[in-house]
Amino acid sequence: MIATLIVEKAAQVVTSTGASKGPLTGPGQGILTVIENGAVAISGDRIMAIGPTAEVLAQVERDSKTVIIDAGGQVVLPGLVDPHTHVVFGGSREHELALKLEGIPYLEILARGGGILSSVEATRAASEDELVAGGIKYCHQMLAQGTTTAEAKSGYGLSTEAEIKTLRAISRVNAAQPVDLVPTFLGAHAVPGEYKGEADRYLDLVIDEMLPLVVEQKLARYCDVFCEEGVFSIEQSRRVLSAAGNLGLDLKIHADEIVPLGGAELAAELGAVSADHLLVISDEGIKRMAEEKVIGVILPGTTFYLREDHYAPGRKMIEAGVPVALATDFNPGSSPNNNLQLIINIACLYLRMTPAEVINAITINAAHAVGLGSEIGSLEQGKKADLVIFDAPNYDYLAYRYGTNLVSRVIKNGHVVVEV
Repeated sequence: MIATLIVEKAAQVVTSTGASKGPLTGPGQGILTVIENGAVAISGDRIMAIGPTAEVLAQVERDSKTVIIDAGGQVVLPGLVDPHTHVVFGGSREHELALKLEGIPYLEILARGGGILSSVEATRAASEDELVAGGIKYCHQMLAQGTTTAEAKSGYGLSTEAEIKTLRAISRVNAAQPVDLVPTFLGAHAVPGEYKGEADRYLDLVIDEMLPLVVEQKLARYCDVFCEEGVFSIEQSRRVLSAAGNLGLDLKIHADEIVPLGGAELAAELGAVSADHLLVISDEGIKRMAEEKVIGVILPGTTFYLREDHYAPGRKMIEAGVPVALATDFNPGSSPNNNLQLIINIACLYLRMTPAEVINAITINAAHAVGLGSEIGSLEQGKKADLVIFDAPNYDYLAYRYGTNLVSRVIKNGHVVVEV
């Protein structure tokens, strides 16, 4: 078979290996395969060979059409995977930053028409085409920073019409640009204003009307719920997720971000793929997630932007055997950041994760968190040819340099889609 593209002479080709059947846990999350003077050969949209440059070049055939990329002095990683984003929404909320800096509490901002309800109003008012245009713009930004696959949640519509509109927009964005989006239905993100004080009645709408339409129109792979004090209780969250599971959707949950309600334990009970946020996860929640191999998706950019006084216990979770992934939580309010490179820096500095653990958390474990670990997340023969070439002498450099986009090239499905 003739190679269509070869990346050669890389200072390091860096990947996890042998983790396609499940996420990495414990000490294994800190293990990487590092190939000095490495190469990756691609045929079409698949990896055909990986190893030292001399060995790869000896294994594969080339012809006049084979594209050769000299990655000398640079690092090659799998395409980055962002397993928790809200990439399609209406409006923005930059005007709230000054209010936060003045010390005005969120509930007062909400009372002034800001907060999540502001995003809901903007999303409802936006046309589907406008939502698509915004999503495409944000995905291009993500791609330029090395993200090749991302989860995309609804959750700023909070009405049947607006939630379906958002999920349709996500589908259109997915088809219109290179980043692969994995859609998640998050109708139970908050209680909309017209249902204030009537969370159960709103969930009737989510379960009886929204969920069947989402499944019938094949608009989502996952269902998520915001399990939190003042939002949806454990019993309410169980009700939503059980209904979604009965309809064939896989499960995720926003859990234990502010109050340790037991969302992590619920994720383990219901066999959720991931539990996300987890700032105040209990020891029992950690134990149960480790037992059931529920992936802990930590969102340190949100903690950073909200100026919280503590981060999720990433070190403790890894040592207990919880598979940990990292994500941006890109959204218009609590984390207006879609750059996973910044998450690398924050996770090392504030979660005390090693650079190797972080790389696995944004590649193979993140891929498993969106159900694609057998296809993406590592550089292995037969997997999709999603690669990022970073202008860095070694992978530690990515954690050392912050605030700089180090991407040199992005290869998606075997084609160069970003070249700096």
